[in-house]
Amino acid sequence: MDLIRWGNGLTRPFLEFETLQDEINRLFEGVAHGAEPQGLFEGTYSPAVDVMESPEKFEVLCDVPGIPISDVEISVSGSVLTIKGEKKGDGRKTNGNVYRADMREGRFQRTLQLPLPIDADHVEAVLKDGVLKIVLPKHEQLKPRQIAVRAN
Repeated sequence: MDLIRWGNGLTRPFLEFETLQDEINRLFEGVAHGAEPQGLFEGTYSPAVDVMESPEKFEVLCDVPGIPISDVEISVSGSVLTIKGEKKGDGRKTNGNVYRADMREGRFQRTLQLPLPIDADHVEAVLKDGVLKIVLPKHEQLKPRQIAVRAN
């Protein structure tokens, strides 16, 4: 068996682990110095979303606490739902020292691919208590229909 020297231009088997370690180090260095996390763990705001299906419709629940309805935009194209908005800051972080800042702010966009096309003319959206509820009826032609079988 021949021994091959590691390095000197030859492949580095742990290169991916080294890259991951560098990303994690950058993440913690940024947090320690008060900077926004960058790289592997982006610090952008993205609201949580739940999607439920019934025979007639899809229902989407999206957590958007503190976001006025005027800052939320919903669009449907075929079977793709897009929710856009912006969570604006209230200026609290500029008064005094900040010891912890978990609450994110900024623009967001969530795009959801649903398994069936949606009847875009009958989509309804309601914002109540910080939860955006979107009701997306399935397209009429795609709803399952019961076919009666006759004897001849």
